[in-house]
Amino acid sequence: MKIAISGKGGVGKSTLAAALSLILAERGSKVIAVDADPDANLAQALGIAESEQRKIVPIARMAALIEERTGAKVDRYGQIFKINPQVADIADSYAYNHRGVALLVLGAVERGGGGCACAESILLKALVTDLVLFKGETLVMDMEAGVEHLGRATARGVDEMVVVVEPGQRSMDTARRILRMSKEIGLPDPVFVVNKVKGPGDESFALRGLADAAEAEGRPAPEIIGLIPDSDEIRDSDRDGRAVVDAVGPELRENFAGIALRLAERMAECR
Repeated sequence: MKIAISGKGGVGKSTLAAALSLILAERGSKVIAVDADPDANLAQALGIAESEQRKIVPIARMAALIEERTGAKVDRYGQIFKINPQVADIADSYAYNHRGVALLVLGAVERGGGGCACAESILLKALVTDLVLFKGETLVMDMEAGVEHLGRATARGVDEMVVVVEPGQRSMDTARRILRMSKEIGLPDPVFVVNKVKGPGDESFALRGLADAAEAEGRPAPEIIGLIPDSDEIRDSDRDGRAVVDAVGPELRENFAGIALRLAERMAECR
């Protein structure tokens, strides 16, 4: 199962990605969790100690690896380099393993025009393609607010695009943009998780907003696979550096488990 999680910054993408990764690993899946958000915080959401987080080097900052695999020097323009670098061993060699989850932090390409065809960008795109299309492990990708890490070649390999939203207009606007961009590259119809729900009014606003966004983009009525209440327990897990599945009570944990179950059911329905 290959899952890409997107949404506006701050809606809880990393929280959901971490919860799903840990729950799936507990159930016996071999999980690769990819932090593809430039504002990387998936390690913290997984409950990795701060001292250990400092040891995790993003792939985009591994100059020696990038130069070895692409044949080009980092931070130089006008070079010839390999457009299909060898990346099949990177997950095994460079992931940080934590509670059955292999974490890869991609990092940002830190230069003007982040979409440039530079050596770092080429390596990251090749790595994502390999993880999506050729790896047999369960993949959970915590993405930036869009689908920039997924090109047309890898779109068909993603089983589920999960969009996390909160009850707010800016979040709805981002969801509509993701609906448009995912359609353009051939991704399956996204499913949605509504986070930070304080009551029936929030739920109604989110359901109405998502329905309007899907209709405007010519997509089917959206499927909501989870409603996560606004929770002090989740906020406390972030403050205390604990894995979200350890910090919340049984009811909230079951909520996350239900989302994982629905994703598995959808996979079975498509077979």
